[in-house]
Amino acid sequence: MKKNIALVAGGYSGEYEISIRSAGQIAQNIDTNKYNVYTIVIEKKSWYYSIEDKHVEIDKNDFSLKLNEEKINFDGALIIVHGTPGENGLLQGYFDMLNIPYTTCSALVSTITFDKEVCNALVRSFDIVNVAKNTSIFKDEKLDLDKISTTINFPLFVKPSEGGSSIGMSKVSCKEDLLPAIEKAFDVHHKVLIEEFIEGREFSCGVMQVGEKEIIAFPATEIVSQTEFFDYDAKYNGLSNEITPAQVSEELMLRVQETTKKLYKRLNCSGVCRIDFIYREKDDKLFFLEVNTTPGQSAQSIVPQQVRAMGRDTKWLYQTLLEQLGL
Repeated sequence: MKKNIALVAGGYSGEYEISIRSAGQIAQNIDTNKYNVYTIVIEKKSWYYSIEDKHVEIDKNDFSLKLNEEKINFDGALIIVHGTPGENGLLQGYFDMLNIPYTTCSALVSTITFDKEVCNALVRSFDIVNVAKNTSIFKDEKLDLDKISTTINFPLFVKPSEGGSSIGMSKVSCKEDLLPAIEKAFDVHHKVLIEEFIEGREFSCGVMQVGEKEIIAFPATEIVSQTEFFDYDAKYNGLSNEITPAQVSEELMLRVQETTKKLYKRLNCSGVCRIDFIYREKDDKLFFLEVNTTPGQSAQSIVPQQVRAMGRDTKWLYQTLLEQLGL
C-alpha cells in the first residue's frame, strides 16, 4: 500500500519562492509507485493543498486533508520550508506532537543551527574547525558603534542572527556604514550578528545519513560570487559560478568532507544538510560559516548538483530520505 507523503513548502520568510521552486523539483522526482505525494503550502493565513485551482485547507488539529469526503492522514512529511517555521524547529515540534515523522533535523537541532550566534558558539566548542570572531547585539539595547568597531576589525559582516539566503546581510568596510547595515539586519530579526571577514575560497558540502550509521559527504562545491559576497542575487539570480565538484586537491576535498561529516555527527543532524566553509589559503585554515538544515532542492541548487556529481540522481536522494523514516 502506498504511503501518503506531505511535501511541505512555502513558509513565512523571504525564501518562500525558493521553497516553492524546490518543492516543484522534488515532486517530479519522488517514486509515485511507492508514495502518494501532496504538496502542502504553508502561509501565515492558510495551510493548503491545491487541486483544480482550489485551495483545500489542512486541518491543523491533526495535519489531515479532506478530499472528496475522504480524510487523508500523512505517514511522513518531507519538509522543504526555508526559514521560519520549517528551518527553525517550529514545524518539527508540531509534527513531533502529532507523531508524524519528518525528513529534517529534530526541533532542537533545527533551532540551534538556525541561530547563527548559538551555532557558532557550539561549533567553536567542538574544536573541529575554525570559527570567525563575532559578537551580537539586540534591537532593544543601546548601540555602541565604537565598541563594535574595536571588537571586530573591518571589513566585517553584519547579518541577522536568524534567517537564510543572505537576506538582510551586508559587508561593511568602515564605521560610517555600520549603522545602516545594522538597521537593515534588524528589519529581518531582532538579534544581529557582527562577524569578522575571512578572505578565502568558499566551499559548500552536502551531507546525509544513509542506513543506520553511515554518514556520507557529497563532493564539495566551490562558490565564486560575481557580487561582493554570496548574497541573494548571487545565490538565486545567476550572479555566481558554482563549481561542482570543486577543483581542489584531493587532500583539501577530503578535509572539507571529513569536517562536514564530523560537524553533522556532533550537531546530531539528520536528513540532508549543507555545511558552508571559507578556506584561507595563506595559512591553510578552514573556517566554519553555517549549517543549512533544509538546503535548496531546485534543479540548479547546490545539493542536487553534488548528488549528480556523485553519479546519482535526486530520485535516489529523496528515496533515501524517506527510507530513513521507515517509509
